[in-house]
Amino acid sequence: MLFTKNKAKFLESVIQKWEKQGLISQNESIKLLGSFEAQEFNWKKLAKYSFWICIICIITAFSAFAVDPLILKFIRVFFDLTDLLKLFFFLFLSSLFFTVGFKRKKKYPEKSYSNEAILFLGTLSFSISISYLSFLLNVEEIISFIFLTSFLFYALIGYCFSSKLIWIFSLLTLGAWLGMESSYISSWGAYSISMNYPLKFVALGLGLTGASYALSKYKQTKPFVKSTQIIAFLYLFIALWTLSIFGSYTDFLSWLEVKQIELFHWSLLFAFFSAGAIAHSLKFDNHISKGFGITFLFINLYTRYFEFFWDSLHKGIFFTILGVSFWILGSKSEKIWSLGKSSK
Repeated sequence: MLFTKNKAKFLESVIQKWEKQGLISQNESIKLLGSFEAQEFNWKKLAKYSFWICIICIITAFSAFAVDPLILKFIRVFFDLTDLLKLFFFLFLSSLFFTVGFKRKKKYPEKSYSNEAILFLGTLSFSISISYLSFLLNVEEIISFIFLTSFLFYALIGYCFSSKLIWIFSLLTLGAWLGMESSYISSWGAYSISMNYPLKFVALGLGLTGASYALSKYKQTKPFVKSTQIIAFLYLFIALWTLSIFGSYTDFLSWLEVKQIELFHWSLLFAFFSAGAIAHSLKFDNHISKGFGITFLFINLYTRYFEFFWDSLHKGIFFTILGVSFWILGSKSEKIWSLGKSSK
């Protein structure tokens, strides 16, 4: 079996430790060490990044072609077509990509990244066709419904083809639907159902976080857990950061009249969620929640520093206080870790 260098080193250290503790014999240790080898180069990651770059290059190529005078003539001819014809053209294109992707997935299941790239191009084509459908209908209620239907379609395609990229696209479409639906309900105002936009995305982030744990219960949906958590935390923490700065105010002039201390409870809520994410990562060894928790905790601290102490407190004093507080936290954590280690 082939493993990455880090995983191979970890396995070697575990096997050697077992041998020293007498859990396995020397012959068993040699046999286990010979059952795997370290991969000198991570070709899987290279394949993944190559196909991502390929998609970006294709989009860039279309943009570059659009500037060429000869291509511009064809583009003008295309854009002179009716929205209905353009809708059918991109529907045909998306069905072509999906058909090719489906056949390749059945024939070459090991070529996961190239298959996913083709399927994602199908998703992009379908999203363009959806935009032309919204131009044709030009009815706000239906446009919001189209976004919701698109989310369900992308989620279904992502699930059926086991495509994490399309699954992520579906969750981003869900966020777009929430924005559109909120705008329609509030007649393009800032509030609906007594919540501004950031609060709604906090609710969406929490909902998707709960959904990620539901997905982890089933074998078929387990591959989408990490992707769902990442998008959920993005919605949640960016919305909380926005709330910590602007609160639930939507009028800029009203916000200017408010003292920042009046919004401090939002900062505390932001810090609470960041600390909760870090605590969750320590308990369940979740690298995603750890990354988001630590990153946004520091973003919160730096934001509060610029709000409250930039003019009044010496920069050295602020960072000294911050450093001492984290030293105390680290010392306490180290003590707890040592107690846990000695009790084993």
